[in-house]
Amino acid sequence: MEEVNLKPSRLAKRASYDSEQIYSILDEGLVCQVAYVENGRPMMIPTGYCRIGNKLYIHGSVGSHFMRSLADGREVCLSVSLLDGLVLARSAFHHSVNYRSVVVFAQAELITDEQEAWDALEAFTEHVIKGRWAEVREPDASEMKKTMVLAFSLEKASAKVRVGNPSDDEEDYELPVWAGVLPLKQVAQAPITDPLMRHETPIPDYVANYSRGK
Repeated sequence: MEEVNLKPSRLAKRASYDSEQIYSILDEGLVCQVAYVENGRPMMIPTGYCRIGNKLYIHGSVGSHFMRSLADGREVCLSVSLLDGLVLARSAFHHSVNYRSVVVFAQAELITDEQEAWDALEAFTEHVIKGRWAEVREPDASEMKKTMVLAFSLEKASAKVRVGNPSDDEEDYELPVWAGVLPLKQVAQAPITDPLMRHETPIPDYVANYSRGK
């Protein structure tokens, strides 16, 4: 892979290469965008993921064209974004958003080790909702054979973060226009029980009290 310049060309002060900050963003997010080139055309696919150590994992069907394309070792770019608030300035030009994001440049590693693949699927389930793996039926041998697991090193990863209030031009502070931040948060709604449930099973605490905070 060619050397990738991780340093942003604009607003570089918002960039961070601190692994703990990168990990915290990835651990809170649920979906990553995977960008790559297929037959000379740009492609981008959203998918779920999980992190174990310094690797990001995705999984899919062994018959998936998307997964098989990535497994050939081509260069990809992965990104995860969390939106924390709308930044409403006095001028249209200075409106912005508060956000946390991670961009990763990597090549896929096809996981052939059965234990690593198993650990990744467990971590994926726990990443989506902690406590679930211990209650559900685990994948059987047939299901594992149908599943492809890919890993991406986080060696070439960077975070970019914007926090704080609007930043208007000095003369615009005199305008009688409300300015500030409208915080946004991903909030779970009340669980909806599957109507095909055959047992009087109570809603687990980890479902009833689900949250994805910082």
